[in-house]
Amino acid sequence: MKRKLAAVAVLSATALLTGVIQVSTTAAQAAPTLAPQAQAAHQHAAVLAVANGEAGPLAKQLALGDQEKLVAKDAVIDADGTRHLRFERTYAGLPVIGGDLVVHQAKDGAVKSVNKAVAAQLSLPSLTPRIPADKAADNAAGAVRATVGVTQDSDESPMADVHQAGAAELVVWATDGSPRLAYRVQVEGTRADGTPSRQVLITDAATGAVLSTHEKIETAAGTGNGVFVGNVQLNTAQSGSSYSLKDDSRGGQSTSDMSNGTAGSGSLFANSTNSFGDGTAGNRESAAVDAQFGAATTWDFYKNTFSRNGIRNDGVGAASRVHYGSNYVNAFWSDDCFCMTYGDGQGDTHPLTEIDVAGHEMTHGVTAATANLNYSGESGGLNEATSDIMGTMVEWYAKLPANPPNYWIGELINLNGNGSPLRYMDQPSKDGSSADYWSADVGNLDVHYSSGVANHFFYLLAEGSGAKSINGFDYNSPTSDGSTLAGIGRDKAAQIWYRALTTYFTSTTDYAGARAATLSAASDLYGANSAEYNAVAATWTAVNVN
Repeated sequence: MKRKLAAVAVLSATALLTGVIQVSTTAAQAAPTLAPQAQAAHQHAAVLAVANGEAGPLAKQLALGDQEKLVAKDAVIDADGTRHLRFERTYAGLPVIGGDLVVHQAKDGAVKSVNKAVAAQLSLPSLTPRIPADKAADNAAGAVRATVGVTQDSDESPMADVHQAGAAELVVWATDGSPRLAYRVQVEGTRADGTPSRQVLITDAATGAVLSTHEKIETAAGTGNGVFVGNVQLNTAQSGSSYSLKDDSRGGQSTSDMSNGTAGSGSLFANSTNSFGDGTAGNRESAAVDAQFGAATTWDFYKNTFSRNGIRNDGVGAASRVHYGSNYVNAFWSDDCFCMTYGDGQGDTHPLTEIDVAGHEMTHGVTAATANLNYSGESGGLNEATSDIMGTMVEWYAKLPANPPNYWIGELINLNGNGSPLRYMDQPSKDGSSADYWSADVGNLDVHYSSGVANHFFYLLAEGSGAKSINGFDYNSPTSDGSTLAGIGRDKAAQIWYRALTTYFTSTTDYAGARAATLSAASDLYGANSAEYNAVAATWTAVNVN
């Protein structure tokens, strides 16, 4: 669909967009006391306001129904003025699950293309549920209890103390292409290994059937073997004679000591010397140094590589929490607290603070703020792979002597007890469970294993196929079609993946959609007939996504 909006609407929106950015910049210059974090948040809010201003005209141009409305979630503005406006959708005021879409506009406001999570038309015969809200909430909690709290990830631990959190919310479920009235309920609990669980369940408002379940706590299980980052520089905050692990230059991100508890935000690390940790797990500050440095490096990577100002692109820094629980062999990201949390591992002596764990987990926050890929099926595999890809790129960005960068995931936390990595990007099947290539059954795998297809794609796109040594690590990456690939370099590969994530992926993107999205991204960045575009096409073919 390439019709233009009404000229008045286009000109008004274009002028307003330019004006907002210029006014925001001018205001920032005129008010130097405004913190960079506040400036970024203000500019982000202003751009979203512009996108919301276009929501009505765009809804009409896209032939949405009278009861449908678009609500802006994000906006990406290219240097040439091209706009990529990401919207959620409502129907009769109800959130539409699977209704998200991205509208791509030329500088003059003409709609160039649209990426929809689901193409189905929204039309519901009734907005009156057959099942009352309290019954729907009970059914959701009961469904979790019936499976002993095990989510779609087969390697998750059982969950105890299952209870409903908040009222059941009426929504429209459209993800499977058959729109219907449904309820969204959050069920909380604690897994046997101490990991908090927050599952969001969608249940049919007519039958009570569970349509979807999504675990909001993203984890990377493993064991650690000490402090990983070595001697590093940290930005701290001073108050009188005390220094704390709070970084105002990166959105106020901070690191706190949970003191082996599991509730609250912990206590901010502070001392009088402005020197934290001694490199050993026995010093509680050492894990905090890892966490604070990991968060800072992830922030810097996204800012300097993609001009992204924080995880949500609003200038707000995330919190890190260390020494969580007792004998807790895990780490996780939660959007609810906007925080990264690390356990101390077996015997509370092996903190899980490796830098690619930090980059992986915080990238779940980036994905949630952009495409919000469903955490199941092929979309879930792409979600996990995005975190593996960007976590690996954070490791390469850091270039730590104590943790030389490579294409292995969690190689230092020694999950398997034999020194082997958690996952391999060059040949994912070496872990015994991950898929090297796409097949019709790949969406049935655990998302940590279906991610192998995209991880393999990224490695091949960056480095090419065959045997080689990179930065002192040996790889031998095969292709499904026997082709020989040269690779375009990890920096270009990362740019393509990030642009696809933030401008083309939607919540339901599968591997075929990822191929189309990354080709569009490569065309945007390097040209439709470029070597990079052709490399993306050939590399997807090499992992059997055609």
